[in-house]
Amino acid sequence: MIRVAAVGDIHMGLDSQGVLRPAFETLPDCADLLLLAGDLTRHGTPEEARVVAREVKDLPVPVVAVLGNHDHHDDRPDEVTAILRDAGVRMLEGEATVVEVDGARVGVAGTKGFGGGFVGRCGSEFGERMMKDFIRYTRRCADGLRTSLAGLAEQGCETRVALTHFAPVPDTLAGEPLEIYPFLGSYLLAEAVDDAGADLAVHGHAHAGTEHGMTSGGVPVRNVAQPVIRKAFNVYHLKGREHAGAATGRSAAAPPGPHPGQ
Repeated sequence: MIRVAAVGDIHMGLDSQGVLRPAFETLPDCADLLLLAGDLTRHGTPEEARVVAREVKDLPVPVVAVLGNHDHHDDRPDEVTAILRDAGVRMLEGEATVVEVDGARVGVAGTKGFGGGFVGRCGSEFGERMMKDFIRYTRRCADGLRTSLAGLAEQGCETRVALTHFAPVPDTLAGEPLEIYPFLGSYLLAEAVDDAGADLAVHGHAHAGTEHGMTSGGVPVRNVAQPVIRKAFNVYHLKGREHAGAATGRSAAAPPGPHPGQ
């Protein structure tokens, strides 16, 4: 049994230091690793990234993360990534990492992802160059996720998790206005997950969405945006490719206060 703790959209600012650390320090009691599904900061500044870094530095479980759109807002995602890596966080973008848990190899493949919409109501690589660039960027993210998940299979990882910020399915967006679905995720991410295979797909971004969803290929999808799960993290118990499942996180309640928009 692999215990995966996950949360996204923690939106930490300069006034957030210490808010999540007490809950994170309980992780060894209930989880084998922690996934952070993007929007770790409010505006993507290095100063905010240092707050996040101090919150997760030297935790007793491995921490794996992707960036979100907020983490790009200040146009310094490379600096944000470097600060978090220096704190020991395994930062992914079209890459994968392997965590050893009691002799088992758990692989996590990650990308921020991007928008574009879902089957029947999606953008395409047609028309103006800006529209083509929009969808091509999403496709590059999805291709990176597919390649890194497939690489984990070749490495013999018994358990594989896809970590994104943007949503791979519309199921977990239920509660959000339909008009903004194309800006919350893309079916291309789900195609990548189904093509390469995974036990679980985790994302954030949809603050007013729903926790539970599934790809058309049967991979469980969980929206772990903190405004959705309302905890410092949730924990999901995985038994392998054919037996993925979910359990409620054992953690402190999410901190009070407003969250920025998606």
